[in-house]
Amino acid sequence: MLKLLLASQNPGKLREMQAILQDLPIQIISPVELGIQIHVEETGESYAENAALKAKAYAQASGLPTLADDSGLEVDALNGAPGLYSSRYAPIPNADDGDRRVFLLKNLAAHPRPWSARFCATIAIAQPDGEMHYAEGACEGEIIPEERGTGGFGYDPIFYMPEKGCTIAEMDEDEKNRISHRARALEKAKDFLLVLAEKT
Repeated sequence: MLKLLLASQNPGKLREMQAILQDLPIQIISPVELGIQIHVEETGESYAENAALKAKAYAQASGLPTLADDSGLEVDALNGAPGLYSSRYAPIPNADDGDRRVFLLKNLAAHPRPWSARFCATIAIAQPDGEMHYAEGACEGEIIPEERGTGGFGYDPIFYMPEKGCTIAEMDEDEKNRISHRARALEKAKDFLLVLAEKT
């Protein structure tokens, strides 16, 4: 059975990816299980470049095919910010998700609503020999000024999807795992993962 390492230390992201990939005939492994702790500087100029940096580093450290993602929130009123810097957006030391949401809303306060936005994700799958495969996904919505819901993580409580009538943080996990940007990218990656699984 194919062993696939998920290159993330984020427990929320790991849970989400494991749930989406659970129907594949692969064994999903986290870095903690292998005792791997790597900090990869996200110096790329695109989601694909950052995802590839992480996937390559973990594939080389583990000798296993490795899946990494990079994602971001792009807000039109802020010319696509925070984008690549979504996870390190608030300019304070040790900022958490709540700090980043507060900082985003502060920057949006002077702009008229609605604040259209999208989550974007790129998946990179690295083979130990350096071969790479990519898949992308996006999820359209808008930012709202008050937090709603207790699920998810990151910007989910202020990311509202009009066609669903709720924020991502108000969705149950199964629904989020069908419509999120990461879910859409992972769905596109499944065919490639099945090919890999058939080779092992």
